[in-house]
Amino acid sequence: MIRANGARTALTHLLDHLEETLISVLIGAATVLIFVAVVQRYASGVRVLYPYVSGINLGWAQEACILMFVWMAKIGAAYGVRTGIHVGVDVLVNRLKDRPRKALILFGLLCGALFTAVVGSFGLKFVLARYGFGDTTPEMEMPSWIAYLAIPIGSYLMCFRFLQVAFWFWRTGHLPVHDHGHVDGLDETPALSAIADSDLFPKEPRR
Repeated sequence: MIRANGARTALTHLLDHLEETLISVLIGAATVLIFVAVVQRYASGVRVLYPYVSGINLGWAQEACILMFVWMAKIGAAYGVRTGIHVGVDVLVNRLKDRPRKALILFGLLCGALFTAVVGSFGLKFVLARYGFGDTTPEMEMPSWIAYLAIPIGSYLMCFRFLQVAFWFWRTGHLPVHDHGHVDGLDETPALSAIADSDLFPKEPRR
């Protein structure tokens, strides 16, 4: 039992790191590619540089960046569920008593899991259809089903994260909360701590 829990924890950590690594690599690669494409386009208009850059074909760069941002957005949505980054209106929910609040939050998380599972299933059906057609993207001439594969993968990953958060909340009563004002490497000042502990930002719902 202990070994199974350890393996499950290791796989969860591996998925977490893979998720974060993919997001970082995709946004970094897209940024670099856009920068290189802009520089190449500008250099093509300079007579001295034209002979050196005219042979470089970056017509596919825009399509590649769009696809990378689509994949990044789908994976990032699952990351947002896991870390509590997504915006939610919970003023009324936090004013409920403990049992109704817990039931309502669990209902919302399970609805999110159901919705993303449905989207993922329809997305998978669409990907299989594109695979059967054998069509490609206009610029990169890449099989279109690879581009659309972001829909089922991202949606099923979001579904898993919703279920993961729901299970954790059911066991502990805590939700992942992302502090938008926190900056890594910057110590929190006493003034900020006092504001965070004030009645404006209660850490626990009022009973």
